[in-house]
Amino acid sequence: MDLLKPLLQICFFFTLHLLITTQGAKDSSAQNGLIHKHGPKPKLFVFGDSYADTGNIRKSLSSSWKQPYGLTFPGKPAGRFSDGRVLTDYIAKSMGIKSPTPYQWKSFAKKRLHYGMNFAYGGTGVFDTNVLLPNMTTQIDFLEKLMLDDPVYVKADLQSSLVLVTLSGNDYGHFYTTGGTAQGLQSFITQVVNQLALNLKRIETMGARRIAVTGLQPLGCLPRSTVVSAFQQCNKTENTAVNFHNLLLQQAVAKLNNESNSRKPVFTILDLYTSFTTALKNKGDHPGATTFETPLKPCCVGISSDNFCGSLDDKGVKLYTVCKNPESAFFWDTAHPTQAGWHAVYYSSLKATLEHSF
Repeated sequence: MDLLKPLLQICFFFTLHLLITTQGAKDSSAQNGLIHKHGPKPKLFVFGDSYADTGNIRKSLSSSWKQPYGLTFPGKPAGRFSDGRVLTDYIAKSMGIKSPTPYQWKSFAKKRLHYGMNFAYGGTGVFDTNVLLPNMTTQIDFLEKLMLDDPVYVKADLQSSLVLVTLSGNDYGHFYTTGGTAQGLQSFITQVVNQLALNLKRIETMGARRIAVTGLQPLGCLPRSTVVSAFQQCNKTENTAVNFHNLLLQQAVAKLNNESNSRKPVFTILDLYTSFTTALKNKGDHPGATTFETPLKPCCVGISSDNFCGSLDDKGVKLYTVCKNPESAFFWDTAHPTQAGWHAVYYSSLKATLEHSF
């Protein structure tokens, strides 16, 4: 019934001074961060998975289009894997633009194409995964086609814009569900990062000059892994594998920047591992930072191990519960942050990373 049920049930499988509020701020920061004073208006192009998807999956295929998703924003299900905004939305806001149109809705939102486009599909990876949706290579193909046909975008659009690339662990979920072993994981991680690096290089070749790629979040801290400890303790084994992925990614990005002809770094890593763990561990000792009451416990959960956030029985009766205040929870479901979680992650470090890197 729900193509993404395996994703939501199994976490490991799944898995700038930019906040511009006045015209004066725009003018004063026009030559810094992601805002340009001359040339085409900056756009945001997005590739990846559910950490960036804002509605690409068809409504009949995904729980992200079912209640209670979208409860906080926009107040109804809107294709985001959260109760509200996700990483894409916060980056777009910091750029002073609206969140880019999902690729699947491009024909219905032609007046918004100047903000860029979101090609991310929840549940996907650099390789094919458990969901029959476009992997990252195919997503890049979509943009390339839009640049060749008509064209909707030209190389100058990419040169003046930001590209966000997310990879949140779905390749590793597929690895285990298709017979992968712990002994073979290290080799597979190398394959994943190598393919990701090829994708990043290809995006640069198409014209992009500012590409932000996410490091892997602490998979062992996602609720599906912490449920065995009553949401009290992260899985160290999973996080050790994540650290190896992130180490290889750092090496790959450094190599890509060294090979680039640009005077400034083209590629930067958004450190989700550190930003997640910082938010999860905050006990109020960082002024202004959000303190989550039970940081590892999700807000929306199935009433049994057979159910998940958004589950209904044959009569339409809810088989899940939602916490009273999503703003008090870091995680929304078994794998995805709440809007409050993404807000904490973005403003704790990611926003500054983007400002300082480009």
